[in-house]
Amino acid sequence: MDLTDRTVVVTGVAGLVGSHLAARLTADNRVIGVDDLSKGERAAVPEGVDFVEADLRDAAETADTIPADTDVVFHLAAYTDTNFDDDRTLFEENQAMTYNVLERMADVGASKIAFTSSSTVYGEAPMPTPEDYAPLEPISIYGASKLADEGLLSVYGHSYDFQVWLFRFANIVGPRQRGTVVPDFIEKLLEDPRELEILGNGRQQKSYMHVEECVEAIEYVVEHADRDVNTYNLGTRTTTSVNRIADVVADVLDCDPDYAYTGGDRGWTGDVPKMRLSIEKLAALGWEPSQSSDEAVRKAAEQLAAEIRAEREA
Repeated sequence: MDLTDRTVVVTGVAGLVGSHLAARLTADNRVIGVDDLSKGERAAVPEGVDFVEADLRDAAETADTIPADTDVVFHLAAYTDTNFDDDRTLFEENQAMTYNVLERMADVGASKIAFTSSSTVYGEAPMPTPEDYAPLEPISIYGASKLADEGLLSVYGHSYDFQVWLFRFANIVGPRQRGTVVPDFIEKLLEDPRELEILGNGRQQKSYMHVEECVEAIEYVVEHADRDVNTYNLGTRTTTSVNRIADVVADVLDCDPDYAYTGGDRGWTGDVPKMRLSIEKLAALGWEPSQSSDEAVRKAAEQLAAEIRAEREA
């Protein structure tokens, strides 16, 4: 579909990907941004966005966020912590948000939705993992919740005249991000530049994609993929180890810490130690990232270091 002069709803607009996607779309569209601000901050919502604070777990509040003239919904709102401490809440409430969005869309006749899924739906699959890999056997509740959402969206795409775009993300990095490995290392080293604790053995190897390229890819796929259900991996052709991330962050901060490992081959229960997605389907559609995984990590580290330092000095 053409993303020009549209009424667009972006849920999770105060989050990393949501805020950058909304900023990109506001140039040519009316953008309604939705967030409950439980994790993101109001300041992250870009100028030009019609912001609505709402809890999508509540059907009545969801109804207030999707007007009758909605052309497309980008549904990014979710519990996104892969190590969330309440499995049942994460699973059930992610599904509730997605179902409420879909039912409201059906009520007003809106039928186009893009959804941010995750590489975690694949579990511990061979690399590089293509979109048609099976069986999908996630090893975390987060991955299971994303796979359940995909199933629900598939039903709406195939049986209820919706058009659906599903994006299975690699690790997305960039400014305004907190609670993931790059900002975590920055915050730890700003506290103590002599030693850095690393979860697992540091040899976990994953693909990292900068958020600016992620939202560019999302827009491109929505404009060019036209099946009822369109599933695309978003990532890079390369990977970066946790040890390498530590080296990059230490270099950006100009320090030389000793590394202290918690041990084991994964950082937490449900962590997939090695992940690289196939992006052949994305390339065949006509889009590829310009940055390698290492380059994405370094760019994000530089941006986040400046951002976190400024916050500490304020």
